[in-house]
Amino acid sequence: MIVDCHTHIEPDADEAALAAHRMAADMVDACIVLARPGPDRRKINEQLSHYVLSHKDKMIGFGLLQPTEDPITDKELAAFKERLGFKGIVLYCGYWGLHPMHSRAVDMYKIATKLGLPIFFHNPELDQGAPGSLAYAQPYLIDEVAAAFPQLRIVIGGMGTPFLEQTLAVLARRENVYADLSIRPNRVWQTYNMVMAAYDYGVMHKLLFGSGYPSYNAADCIETLLGFNMLMADTSLPTVPRSSISSVVDRNALEVLGIEHDLSEGW
Repeated sequence: MIVDCHTHIEPDADEAALAAHRMAADMVDACIVLARPGPDRRKINEQLSHYVLSHKDKMIGFGLLQPTEDPITDKELAAFKERLGFKGIVLYCGYWGLHPMHSRAVDMYKIATKLGLPIFFHNPELDQGAPGSLAYAQPYLIDEVAAAFPQLRIVIGGMGTPFLEQTLAVLARRENVYADLSIRPNRVWQTYNMVMAAYDYGVMHKLLFGSGYPSYNAADCIETLLGFNMLMADTSLPTVPRSSISSVVDRNALEVLGIEHDLSEGW
């Protein structure tokens, strides 16, 4: 079963953009749709909820919460799960300048653990002039979260780029932490180093497949990963067993993250 655990739709996406997202999702059995950050989080969550609930045979929504600004109560998070139908929470700590162990975030983790809502820590944009701070996006900060909440399933988005070594260390240390391998197919050397480093650390079993749509699509990412050993075919550089890479693509991220889904609806 192929699950793309890292896709987005933009706030106020028009029908053409939504159709493009659905077309990209045809390549996989299911996809997780992560809310984008924005000033009106309630509206963003409502729009995402409507979209994913209209396509329950394929899509799972992770809604947006900003712990220092949004109400964090049992009632609010229960509605987040039951009324909006979200199966997880996406945090943009670097974008918001939010320390992952802020006291309000800790309150949220406690409730999320009770409700079985995994947390996806999204890494910040790296373009020139991008908002936020890399200081709060460092994966080593998530190590403390994972230690304090061992029953909470955690995903480090985009392999924690640009902090790959920190991500691999946390994956190796914490049983409840995973990372999504959303590669950039056009960046051959980066892709090679990322996969090779994960293999050397012995954490390939902690990686989940993700495309990062709309930046890239699942078809291109899968093709690049399955052809990984061809990237450096004309060199004497070490390779990774194809079976190890295939296991990442085929890993059931929903099962790994404890997300319940109805097989009768198409999964």
